Amino acid sequence: MCTYLTEKFELDGAGKGGSGWFTVKQGMVYVDHPYHACHEHTVNIDFTNPAEGPSARVAVELTEESALALVEAIQKALAVAPPGIASGRRGG
Repeated sequence: MCTYLTEKFELDGAGKGGSGWFTVKQGMVYVDHPYHACHEHTVNIDFTNPAEGPSARVAVELTEESALALVEAIQKALAVAPPGIASGRRGG
């Protein structure tokens, strides 16, 4: 069942699409039918830069288990890194 709910959030980073690297400004997460993955529904994550058009997009379609594993891996990686090392608020 599709939720029709999309979580949008601002981002500060970079992604690599078919045309090369681009600045990532927005993220979206939603549960819906995938375009490519062989599952009925997936957790879909889009990293985009709307100002650069549709080619400035990286999309992933993950099973629920894979999405939760990704969240856990991100939390573990940040937990062992020095606090603030990957922050956009750092000076320098």
